Amino acid sequence: MNEYPKEFLDLLQSVKAKRPQTVIKHILEHGFITSEELKNTYGYNHPPRAVRDVREYGIPIITYRVTGTDGRKIAAYKFGDPTDIQNNLSKAAGRTVLSKALKQALIDKYGSKCFIYLETMDKEVLQVDHRIPYEIGGEHDEKDIDYYMLLSPSANRAKSWTCEHCENWKKKDSSFCLRCFWAYPENYDHIAGKFEKIISLVFTDDEIDDYYKLIELSGEKTAQEVIKKIIHEYLK
Repeated sequence: MNEYPKEFLDLLQSVKAKRPQTVIKHILEHGFITSEELKNTYGYNHPPRAVRDVREYGIPIITYRVTGTDGRKIAAYKFGDPTDIQNNLSKAAGRTVLSKALKQALIDKYGSKCFIYLETMDKEVLQVDHRIPYEIGGEHDEKDIDYYMLLSPSANRAKSWTCEHCENWKKKDSSFCLRCFWAYPENYDHIAGKFEKIISLVFTDDEIDDYYKLIELSGEKTAQEVIKKIIHEYLK
């Protein structure tokens, strides 16, 4: 701990919330923490979210890759330059809790559905998120509701993980995000920098039987493979 300036240590010690405090203490003791440790040791099934909690206190965190216990590359996190805390603090302080009025305005305009999965669901389940991640695009006036989107909890977790592992997370180019699926799924050119397209097809209720029959009759391993083959044959 002596290697860090007093101002930085004071900031670390001021964090009282359990999840970010856990991350901070582990890094202070071991120098870094891995996504594997966050999940297996501390029970945080979405490691990037726990790290994001730390960043939102203005604490600089660097993401890099290490080898996990199974030999695969996993994410690891350590403190960044302590002198960056002023910039991070001003940004964290400027972040506001998104209002219920904003959520209702989005529902009134787009319906009670997830922008990513296009699935209609109870509005209490839906979460409001910045289309362009706050860490890249900053805050916007809630009156401009098209800067925001409605996401199911699983879509929000998937978006957070993808954005935090995207090449633009360090570059912070808002124009890059403007053409990304995770920000504007209704009109996009790439998915986190990759030239890809996604069709979100949800099977519910009796349709689930169709899902498994599709795989069984085709002999393929996944429904995605079956659907791609059907489309390819149809377009010939």
